[in-house]
Amino acid sequence: MKIVHTKSDVRAAVAAARAEGKTIGLVPTMGALHEGHLSLVSGAAEACDFVIVSIFVNPTQFGPGEDLERYPRDLEGDARKLEEIGAHLIFAPDASEMYASDACTVVSVRALIDGLCGAYRPGHFDGVTTVVSKLFNIVTPDRAYFGLKDYQQFVVIRRMARDLEMPVEVIGLPTVREDDGLAMSSRNLYLTPEQRAAAPRLYQALQAGAEAARGGATGDEVQQIVTEMIAGEPLFKVQYVKAVDAHTLHPMDGNPGPMVIAVAAYLGDTRLIDNITVEG
Repeated sequence: MKIVHTKSDVRAAVAAARAEGKTIGLVPTMGALHEGHLSLVSGAAEACDFVIVSIFVNPTQFGPGEDLERYPRDLEGDARKLEEIGAHLIFAPDASEMYASDACTVVSVRALIDGLCGAYRPGHFDGVTTVVSKLFNIVTPDRAYFGLKDYQQFVVIRRMARDLEMPVEVIGLPTVREDDGLAMSSRNLYLTPEQRAAAPRLYQALQAGAEAARGGATGDEVQQIVTEMIAGEPLFKVQYVKAVDAHTLHPMDGNPGPMVIAVAAYLGDTRLIDNITVEG
């Protein structure tokens, strides 16, 4: 496995792989890799001949006061993990490699970013789609893999690729969880022992909401059930709980299709997100 830091080196590696008839898989990450990330790499390795993992803490998707500077970084440790599971190349650029000093182009998927996390993190998804579109153009993958823990991000990137005729299959893989149900996240490292003990309440509340939805509860009723259960743990501060259409991210409004129950909540200064899908 190689680590490269420039666009030209990635393109040369992809060209060599293509010359050998290999298919290219891309797993975009911000590093501090955990089993959730590694499951994406394993999924890519099962379907693709040459797997590239990008590691880039993208400054344009962090808002003022967010955790850009303290976001965990461990390229050496990440490289060891990736080599063990068979990744072929790490692309680890710095910000100047990814963004020209006078860059002024932004990719925005307007219809899908106003609700859920987008309502509380203005500009976040424009940063995500801009950097992912750049990665797609640099790497030219056949398939790209994203975790469904950030369900809105997956839907937004999938729509971007469709709308802009990007020749890449955007694949979402299931959330990987700790034994107690907490969704794996690099930000879990921020939690104190007391907060970590309380954190599984998030997924427990989602499970309760999903059970209610299967029993016929409306979207509004599901949101109330989940909110009240999370709020029962005093360490949590709920930011939002929404029951939305799995495809449009709009309120259900009687739609019989699949529902996604999505939540964002704070434990101290740490923002956690999670979701669960209820089939129609």
